[in-house]
Amino acid sequence: MERRYRLLLRIFGVRPENAWVDLGETLEAGFGWSHLSTPISNCVRWSIEGPWRAITALGVRMSIRHGDITFGGTPRGGVRIDFREPVRYWRLRPPALYLTVEDLEGFAAALSERGIPGEDRRTTR
Repeated sequence: MERRYRLLLRIFGVRPENAWVDLGETLEAGFGWSHLSTPISNCVRWSIEGPWRAITALGVRMSIRHGDITFGGTPRGGVRIDFREPVRYWRLRPPALYLTVEDLEGFAAALSERGIPGEDRRTTR
């Protein structure tokens, strides 16, 4: 989470201590009041994407076009994780999740270490 967006992200119940990702046997992500969990075996690929405009990147968002979910705390970029089977999130079943983690490359490397292929698709670096 970028410091300058912290007040805005409170709308979603997000504070630095409850915006997290854990990789173990499952991918678990928490972002304020939102939580998503799926087995690592359901993650089929990742891509680093962005940067984006703040208005389209911040908060808990769903893409109308594709149904992806975003847990976004910064517009500087994020890691998209595509699922083999859509994951239950409330009443939705998103096919992918965007996470704006602090260390994009490190998170992508951790996914690669678990056998999940991916690529860096950022428009600028």
